[in-house]
Amino acid sequence: MTTEPNSGAQAACDELAAALKKAGIVLPSLGVDLVTYSAQRPSVLIELGRCNPQTARKLAAAIGDGSAQS
Repeated sequence: MTTEPNSGAQAACDELAAALKKAGIVLPSLGVDLVTYSAQRPSVLIELGRCNPQTARKLAAAIGDGSAQS
């Protein structure tokens, strides 16, 4: 098994964490989903986890301002 999918997923996770932090948002459970990484053919997912309603509103506001990049 290669670590390439994990390193790409970890980089994406780190980028998301940095962007969220810049917007004043912290998702404590944010991380690479190890269950999807351990599959025979890894298709690694990012686990966003749970957050309180205040954080959900901040996240919705940050997404809704149109600053998302593709």
